[in-house]
Amino acid sequence: MSLPQLSPQLLDQQPELLADHRKLLALPEKIIQFGTGVLLRGLPDYFVNKANAQGIFNGRIVVVKSTSTGGTDAFAEQQNIFSHSIRGIENGHQIDETVINSSISRTLAAGSDWADILECAHSSELNIVISNTTEVGIQLVDDDIFANPPVSFPGKLTAYLLERYKAFNGAPESGMVIVPTELIVGNGPKLKAIVLEQAQRHDLDRAFIYWLENYNHFCSSLVDRIVPGKPDAETVAALSEKHGFRDDLLIVSEVYRLWAIEGDQHVRNVLSFAQADKGVVIEPDIDLFRELKLRLLNGTHTLASGLAYLHGLDTVREAMENAETAQFIADVMLKELAPAIPYAVDPAQAQEFGNQVLDRFRNPFIRHQLIDITVQYTAKMKMRNIPTLLNHYQKSDEVPALFAKGFAAFLRFMKPVMHKDNAYYGERDGQPYSIRCDAAAYFDEKWKNAASPVDLAQQVLSDVSLWDTDLTLLPGFADAVKGYMTEPVFTGTSTL
Repeated sequence: MSLPQLSPQLLDQQPELLADHRKLLALPEKIIQFGTGVLLRGLPDYFVNKANAQGIFNGRIVVVKSTSTGGTDAFAEQQNIFSHSIRGIENGHQIDETVINSSISRTLAAGSDWADILECAHSSELNIVISNTTEVGIQLVDDDIFANPPVSFPGKLTAYLLERYKAFNGAPESGMVIVPTELIVGNGPKLKAIVLEQAQRHDLDRAFIYWLENYNHFCSSLVDRIVPGKPDAETVAALSEKHGFRDDLLIVSEVYRLWAIEGDQHVRNVLSFAQADKGVVIEPDIDLFRELKLRLLNGTHTLASGLAYLHGLDTVREAMENAETAQFIADVMLKELAPAIPYAVDPAQAQEFGNQVLDRFRNPFIRHQLIDITVQYTAKMKMRNIPTLLNHYQKSDEVPALFAKGFAAFLRFMKPVMHKDNAYYGERDGQPYSIRCDAAAYFDEKWKNAASPVDLAQQVLSDVSLWDTDLTLLPGFADAVKGYMTEPVFTGTSTL
């Protein structure tokens, strides 16, 4: 017998799944969220849902699907309700629980529902914007904010804020709290600067620009929770059987959660859901949280993902169960990255955080696909690791050999062997893998024209336009990378 699908109707039939679900489903909309990804649903939406259950925030989320790929059918079929499986270790205790999340009220597609999205700007209660449009989403591009819809996320946001300004005649209290979660240092001020530039380019009213600058709070934020992509069929089947229902929006995450938001008391008042969970931190300065997470967790992911994948492994858990890759991950994090964080961090605190990260990587319940970590590989390498590398050389002339090995694996991973339907593919053990990176075409050209892997490394390392610096000037680093480039291809039978 097939299992029923998760929906409000199922909650009516089985009210024990979610207490007071009708009350929760009737809460007003208070947030507009650009992005439908698992990270947003597994962290910000988790906190909002938890606060609603405690009667603290009492607001729901309008979700905007801003890209042209995919659809919102699953959201429509389940009326935006989804289940969240939380599994891992916390304070020495194993956690395995499932939460029914009812925080999303509607899911709108920017391409077809732009008028409905702009109408949200007219709601006085809806005064929060959350976004996650990947690291490349917060970019200044030639855009038409009067298009239906604008192309870029900042263009869409500028149009939305202009609509709100007009709806409330520029009233100070109509300003919004805007919290981007894209993994970019200073994501709040950067997004604000782009919105202001779009306003200037479109010659918008000076009073609107004043309202933008003075009554809207663009808050830098940092998100930290491992929420892998769509669970594999085996996990879905096991959880469906356990829960007694089918959920096409199911997400799985670790227990650990952190959302650090830079803000003042006004921001705290608006983001009242923060009171429901210690994982939401609102402080005037979040640099420490950002640096620890960005350099140790994300930086290690980036340096290790290509290497472990080319070693024949598929998940972070497998990498931690393999003696060689596990040793590489621990050593590159604790011995090379932690001492070189480009921020004033207590070494003991960095080591403690690093050990917590290693425990999280060992989570037996999480199947974090290495291939997913390589999405936008080049941008991640530049943002997460190059500043640490440069700071290492500010402190020492010793070559960071493990960093060089991870960088060489990145270069090897970024070697396309096939170009089909505007997509690039590499090859591992005779099987293709997708290179989902905006720099794929760049590397395709470089690899085709390079005389050898060593020549390729020299060209890429010295490309100032790619890294904003010439990495061959770092003593010994280029030679170390080139040395690893001449080793056998990283496979399950080769030596790391």
